[in-house]
Amino acid sequence: MGSNFINDFVDKLTAGNRPDVYLSVTPGVGLEMLQIDDSSHTIKNYAVRPLAYNESLREIANMEDFKKAVGEMFEELKLNPKCNITLNLPTVLFGSIEMSLMLGDEAITGAITSEVEQSYVFKRHDPIVQWWDSNVGSGENRKLFYSAVQQLVIEGISAALTELGANLVGVEMAILSTLRALDYTGLAASEMQDGVTWNLLTVNSNGYTLASLSGKNIVDYYEEPIAIKSYEGDEIYNVISSSAQITLMSYPTNYLLVLSDTDAVSAEVLAKALNVDGTIEYIENNKFKRKEFLPVSLDVLPDNILKISLQAIGVAVSKTFNYPISCNFLAASGGEIATAEEIIRIPIGENEYTTTPTMARVMSIAIAILLLVPVGIAMLLLPKIQADKQSELDELNASIQQVEKEIKTLKDAQQMAGKFSVKNEIIKTLQDNRIKLMAYSAIGESVPSQLWLSYFSTEGNGKILIKGGASSVEDVYTFYRNLKEYLVSSDLKLQKLEMISDNVDEFMSNLPVTYDFEISNISAAPASVATEEDDKKAGNAKKNKGKAKNNKSGKTTGKAANMPPDKKLISDTPIN
Repeated sequence: MGSNFINDFVDKLTAGNRPDVYLSVTPGVGLEMLQIDDSSHTIKNYAVRPLAYNESLREIANMEDFKKAVGEMFEELKLNPKCNITLNLPTVLFGSIEMSLMLGDEAITGAITSEVEQSYVFKRHDPIVQWWDSNVGSGENRKLFYSAVQQLVIEGISAALTELGANLVGVEMAILSTLRALDYTGLAASEMQDGVTWNLLTVNSNGYTLASLSGKNIVDYYEEPIAIKSYEGDEIYNVISSSAQITLMSYPTNYLLVLSDTDAVSAEVLAKALNVDGTIEYIENNKFKRKEFLPVSLDVLPDNILKISLQAIGVAVSKTFNYPISCNFLAASGGEIATAEEIIRIPIGENEYTTTPTMARVMSIAIAILLLVPVGIAMLLLPKIQADKQSELDELNASIQQVEKEIKTLKDAQQMAGKFSVKNEIIKTLQDNRIKLMAYSAIGESVPSQLWLSYFSTEGNGKILIKGGASSVEDVYTFYRNLKEYLVSSDLKLQKLEMISDNVDEFMSNLPVTYDFEISNISAAPASVATEEDDKKAGNAKKNKGKAKNNKSGKTTGKAANMPPDKKLISDTPIN
């Protein structure tokens, strides 16, 4: 699993449906928009647009220009405007005050608001105030740091972003964004050590500020207004260095970091002009910059790389990087101490990911939902699946029982094969006798007076053979039809019907005529079957007495010697 996949997963969980995008109003640069890949410490998206800032009133000169610039940068970076925006603004007012330990938060907020309203900036607009404890004090008093921004300006920015579909979730100030960026980039690694005191001298278009720090915490703060733009050439360096050296005498330290946020002053030149004890370092946060603060992705335009400011970096890591001081003007109402939410660091492989307790809870809930939803679906579907499987099992068991029954029947049949069975023999004998009895009964009821039988045979498979003689064809046919009526299930046929004649003389005489016949359901050579047409022929034969053979005795002698040995001779005399 790649780190990018994990990053995207964490980002989606921690940001909800809206991604985080960061803006910075940076005088001398314009309006910056960026996103940082925290896992690789690189800037993955960056865009910048010119934006006028009123240094005197300390507010954005035109809010419509602000909204237009934001919209253009969304399109340039192909970002969804429906996102969460955290904004950095230039420091409008920053200061410190000592108050009694006995005062509550509401009283402190009221006192600081009264102090802030003394500034000319807030003569026109109501302030939004944030403050926090410096953990420095003496006796019954404690030292507090405070900051303020115009409420109307925040409302205007929020309305402009809302029209674009974005949601303003945080407003940071430049001094804290700068300190956070110095820590994140490692530019002040030697100074930001526990127990190390150092000074940060920041030059801007309104003068310079001096922040005295112990590690990462602000201990004291001083601001000196100077009309920077009214000086030409190197004259400005002499003015700043002369004033700064006097100020630095009140804040003795071993380290001094000079930072320039204005193109009118080079931090390098000013650092060399200052005559102070200790180590002096400088950072160019202006046009004199020679190297980027952080690596950038290939998506960032080369012309924009050196424009990326410390303030923009500082606000972009405000949610993921743990810094002891935070001041979000939208985070809480006046009087609440502005402290950063604790950062939780999660090591995964070689990478480390950060989140906050709130976001960790969101992640936990999301993961729990992802795990519980399949379980819930399975619980709902389990009864139906179980019923279907039980039905299949019942069908299978029924099939097995049927197969076992058939196997048992086959085994029994195999065991009985070749063995004598009294029961089966009795049944077979009864069936054979029944066929014979039915045949005997049929013969007894069907023999005409002038017809006699010479041979009668039945077999176990239901085969019947009857031979005899008659004095007329009508008697033979009557006997045949009577048998058919009695033995319905037997397919009897008249196989042979012929006159008995030895010579022509006897045939031509007027003696009585005798007919020989066979009736059977045994397959034999093709023979004539008694039909209506046969009846007509028989009648004609009777009339033609001259063609018949005279039988003087009127008897037919059965030729038992010529019969098969398994046949039974019934009679050789006429049967009435």
